[in-house]
Amino acid sequence: MKITRLVTSEDAPILAELLRVNREFLAPWEPIRSEDYFTADGQHAVIGADLRQHEQGSKLPHVILDDSGRVIGRITLNGIVRGPFQSCAMGYWVGAGHNGRGFATRAVREIVRVAFEVLGLHRVQAETLLHNVRSQRVLERNGFVRYGMAPEYLNIAGRWQDHLMYQLVRPSG
Repeated sequence: MKITRLVTSEDAPILAELLRVNREFLAPWEPIRSEDYFTADGQHAVIGADLRQHEQGSKLPHVILDDSGRVIGRITLNGIVRGPFQSCAMGYWVGAGHNGRGFATRAVREIVRVAFEVLGLHRVQAETLLHNVRSQRVLERNGFVRYGMAPEYLNIAGRWQDHLMYQLVRPSG
């Protein structure tokens, strides 16, 4: 059973509600967001921009589904670069009520398969805050290897923070 699918504009109200309910839970791992981000209109705008980038081939924006098919989070392949690089960066989140139940691990496994087998990418990169041990475990369970630490890599929760860098390279053969 698939655990991810392409996001649609119909997901905007559901995602807005999920983001509102999980605002405090997600805050330590996310950039500071405007109030509009947590509304259906704000999510319509985000999804519209994501789908335009998807049409251009630079993004694969998916939602994460629970076992009954309800949206419980997002997973996205960002910054897809072709040519000799054939690489992307991956980001994901799952709401607090579904956290620690294997959904993120399964979603990462599925989206990596899509990255390699459908999109033909060579490499998927992901970054975590140094103290985000749960996300590091998700990546490691899926074969990602830590290859470094980037100082002040992203502005998360209102300040520039160091991130551990992970990658998974498509197996040859």
